[in-house]
Amino acid sequence: MPQTSANAFFLIKRYSDGNPLMTYSIVAKIPETNEIGIAVASRFFACGSLVPYITQDTVIASQAFMNPLWGSRSLDLLQQGIPFEDILSILKQEDLAREVRQFHGINKAGEIVQHTGAECVNWAGHIKGENVSVAGNTLAGPRVIEETLNAWHANADTEFAERLLLSMEAGEAAGGDKRGKQAAAIKIHHGQPYPDLDLRVDDHADPLRELRRLLRVADERYMIFKTALPTTENFSGMINRHPLNQTIAKVEEERRRQGYVSSSHAT
Repeated sequence: MPQTSANAFFLIKRYSDGNPLMTYSIVAKIPETNEIGIAVASRFFACGSLVPYITQDTVIASQAFMNPLWGSRSLDLLQQGIPFEDILSILKQEDLAREVRQFHGINKAGEIVQHTGAECVNWAGHIKGENVSVAGNTLAGPRVIEETLNAWHANADTEFAERLLLSMEAGEAAGGDKRGKQAAAIKIHHGQPYPDLDLRVDDHADPLRELRRLLRVADERYMIFKTALPTTENFSGMINRHPLNQTIAKVEEERRRQGYVSSSHAT
C-alpha cells in the first residue's frame, strides 16, 4: 500500500472507532418533472453541509472520509465542458487518498458515476437503477442500500421529496448505520438555479424522523409560497400576494376540517 494511502487508511480507522463517519445517500432525477435531488443520512454532524453538491442539472454526493473538493471540483469540471463519465477518472488521479473516498452522482441525461474506495469502512458499496444511485459506508450490511433502492422503485407514484425520504427510511429499517444516527438532509432542484427544497437536520437522535417533520412543515405554507418565486422564465415572479393568501387560507381550512395539527414549532 502506498504510504499516503496507508496513512489515510489509519486515520479513517482511528476516527471511525470513536466518531463514526458513516453515511448513506440516494441521488435521483425524475425526467418527466425535471426534478433532481439527494437525500442523505449520517452518524456525522451536519452531513447536509458537506455531502451534497447540486445544480439544476447535476447532483453529486461526496462521502465516507469525505473530500468536499470532489463535489465542488466536479461541478467546476462540468462547467468547463468535461464529460460526466470522465470526471471520476480525473478526481481519482488528483486525490492520493482516493481509496478512502466514496462518491456518486447523476446528471440531467441520467448518466451515473459511482466510486467506493477499497479502504472505505465496511460495509461499503453502491448500487444503481434507472435515474437513481444509492451508496453508503459503515453500514450494517448491503441490505441497507438494496432496500433503499427497492423503496425508490416501489414508490414511483409518490411526490419526489417524499419518495426520497421513504427510500432513506427503508434503508434505516434495514439496519442503516451500524453505529448510530445524527444528521440527515434533503436537497432538490426543479429546473431552476436555486433549490426547490433544502432541508437539514444537523444534530438529532432521530434525524430522518425530524426530517419528515420538516417536510410536513414545508408543505404547510412554504411549498405554496414557493410557487410565486421568480424563475428563469419569469424573472419577477408573482408579485400579487392575494392568490397566495387565498390558497393558504383554503388549504388551512381543509386541514382544520380534517383535524390536522401543525408540525411547526413556530410561535
